Amino acid sequence: MLLYLINPYNPLVSVVKSKASRWNRYTVWKPLGLLVIAGLTPKEWKVSVFDENIERPDYAVLPVPDLVGITAFTSQADRAYIIAGEFRQRGVPVVMGGIHATMCPKEAGEYVNSIVTGEGESVWEEVINDSTSGRLKPLYAGEQISLHKAPIARHDLLASGYRFGSIQTTRGCPLSCNFCSVTAFNGRHYRRRPIDLVMQEYRSIREKLVLVVDDNFIGTRTDHIAHTKDLLRAIIASKIHKKWIAQVTINFGDDEELLVLSAKAGCVGVFIGFESISTEGLEEIHKRFNIRKVQDIKAAIRRIHRHGIAVVGSFIIGLDIDKKHIGKDIASAAQRYGLDALNVMFLTPLPGTVLWNEMAAKDRIILKGFPHDWRYYTLTFPVARYNHLSWREMIAEKEACYRSFYAYAGILHRVWRSVLQLRNPFVTLISNMWYRINTLRLDRTAYQGFDVTPGEASVQSNEVAV
Repeated sequence: MLLYLINPYNPLVSVVKSKASRWNRYTVWKPLGLLVIAGLTPKEWKVSVFDENIERPDYAVLPVPDLVGITAFTSQADRAYIIAGEFRQRGVPVVMGGIHATMCPKEAGEYVNSIVTGEGESVWEEVINDSTSGRLKPLYAGEQISLHKAPIARHDLLASGYRFGSIQTTRGCPLSCNFCSVTAFNGRHYRRRPIDLVMQEYRSIREKLVLVVDDNFIGTRTDHIAHTKDLLRAIIASKIHKKWIAQVTINFGDDEELLVLSAKAGCVGVFIGFESISTEGLEEIHKRFNIRKVQDIKAAIRRIHRHGIAVVGSFIIGLDIDKKHIGKDIASAAQRYGLDALNVMFLTPLPGTVLWNEMAAKDRIILKGFPHDWRYYTLTFPVARYNHLSWREMIAEKEACYRSFYAYAGILHRVWRSVLQLRNPFVTLISNMWYRINTLRLDRTAYQGFDVTPGEASVQSNEVAV
């Protein structure tokens, strides 16, 4: 029995054939969910995993599989349906899972034989058994699993093309930001994976750099952080000596012991979602956890830096309070905070979020020629009506932000600062140069011809071959 597991690419943002550039290898990471599903698949099945972000195979010349499984974020949905159609024309059943199928099951069900909603580990055995007997159901409703039962991913199935390995140690997020679908998909309960299982999988990762894919590696409560410290102690004791980065909240900089352990365990960088530079903006998106930290950001980042850990900050453009010059205001704030790198996204209503429901109720979602228009839901395209900014102004604000923050003088300052602070200047240089060279260039290409008149149902832009 032959199983293909496929991670679709998005023609507007994906960097295909990462082997062509050493820089590109830092922009992609392994589709961990598919590797977990591969680990759950019985041994009598031969499993091949295809990540189209690395290279697009010609499926027509490959052996015909017995089953195809596809995962997809919302921005990948259009491509996922095209792949599914190609295999179904050849008589191959297709199962689709992931966050988009979970949030839009009726739509997804029109393009595939079967959909898996929620956490697929809880139903994959049933899917495989039903496929073997030719009795696939249209829907398998996955449940939130105990991470004591979370299987180890098959990292051996994608052995090249990546600079980063990946691992998950927790699921769920209690913050419930209105733009984020994590709570809807993984729940508000913060679930922690047993340390011995994390370490077993950590040892199996071949790459020397690792991305911890948790939405919040450290959590928000005292017991969450205590568990994280125990995991860090286990990593230190293992003497594996990998370097890793993770997503955290700003409270990461409040705990000296946590910082010491993180640095000793190999942490070289953290990604923090600041989202807005104002209290009003944080209130708007329901990220109240950050409000009490607004005045402490610069000090917290300084403490993180003392331990040789770089900080990448993320902000959103398009909040109802955002007006002209918000781009440069964000860049100025990021420079004032002392961030090592800056990531800017557009406020994007994703299916299943509170923001989607709010904007849909007010008819503010403009790009809704689905499934084609899902490709624009990358967080890098304006897809809705914004309160004070037109679509062109949104794009201009983002570009102004990046041009200000990633000016060569600023890059040199941040690299030199990392040298003085005895941090790894290579990490700072890599992240800054990637944003300057790749992000601005890729955005400019993607936005070419991108023009939407408010009220139209779909974007008028240069088509990209899928």
